[in-house]
Amino acid sequence: MALLRWSPLLLALLGSGGACHGSSDRSEPKPAPSATPDPSVAGIELGQLTPRERRDWTAQVSTLLAPCAETPVPISQCIQENRPCKACFPAAQFLLKQVQAGRSKQEREEAYTARFDPKKVRTLVTDGSPELGPPDAPVTIVEWADFECPACRAFYPVVDDLVKRFPGQVRAVYKFYPLGSHPHGEISARAANAAFKQGKFWEMHHLLFDNQDRLEQSDLERYAKKLELDVAKFRVEMNSDDTSGRIEKDKKQADGVGLQGTPTVFINGREVELGKLTDLYGDLEEWIKLDLELAGIKPAPAPAKPGGSAIPVAGSAAPAAGSAVPAAGSAIPAASSAVPATGPAKK
Repeated sequence: MALLRWSPLLLALLGSGGACHGSSDRSEPKPAPSATPDPSVAGIELGQLTPRERRDWTAQVSTLLAPCAETPVPISQCIQENRPCKACFPAAQFLLKQVQAGRSKQEREEAYTARFDPKKVRTLVTDGSPELGPPDAPVTIVEWADFECPACRAFYPVVDDLVKRFPGQVRAVYKFYPLGSHPHGEISARAANAAFKQGKFWEMHHLLFDNQDRLEQSDLERYAKKLELDVAKFRVEMNSDDTSGRIEKDKKQADGVGLQGTPTVFINGREVELGKLTDLYGDLEEWIKLDLELAGIKPAPAPAKPGGSAIPVAGSAAPAAGSAVPAAGSAIPAASSAVPATGPAKK
């Protein structure tokens, strides 16, 4: 991904405080790159690291256990002994990127646990929710979002791109979570569900995000006309008990997984802390590729990039003017640690 393309997105997701990383020894010069892999973990190139970064990384891969429960040895030993845990080498690479990003020891451990600990996988109900991609796709992205949230607007083209990047292998599921701090969040969610009832959810989804400053009732009905919906039916459905029930069901499930703000994203039941990614699109792409490989599925090849450009964006990715920080909802206590079992996916 081109840096300029994702810079506004990263600002929106990370906020002004989370974008600065580094360490106290900035003056330490980096050694010249070496073509020889570090002998302790063959295949991992450490030549670009400072001595401190090398020590930090080596200490962590030598102490953190491999991500497979049946392989109770440190990550480095798992790789050295060629243990049958496919996630060991990616785990070492993941920690390397965390070190290079200037994360603290605790932050690296938290990120590693979030990405690889089997206990962090949640079972999410997706039946009845709008979805993009095949219902039986091996990778499912579940996103809770608010149509008036600038960070959600910035993030939606990423989801579109990932579904296109892995044709037939990725499914995106949308969950409603209108925040009380957004006066048009609820009405927009109702409009999207009303469009869903007429088979035009994703078209309405894109219109709402692309016109985030125009979400009055008259605007919503204008979008319905543009999509050639039955406007009378659209109005009725916006205020129906079914629509209210869908929104409340999504919010209740979000409370159960401890949602703190939007967007909240899960991939195959594992929460992705977007603000802790070092390369938003690239990290998510690698995340999906690894999930496919661990499932014994060959990831779809990356499409050619004409003229060296990035994958086309499905819609406007720029945050609303003057709003670079994600709209944070108030802290929401988890209603329960248990989440209902997954039901069959439906369009």
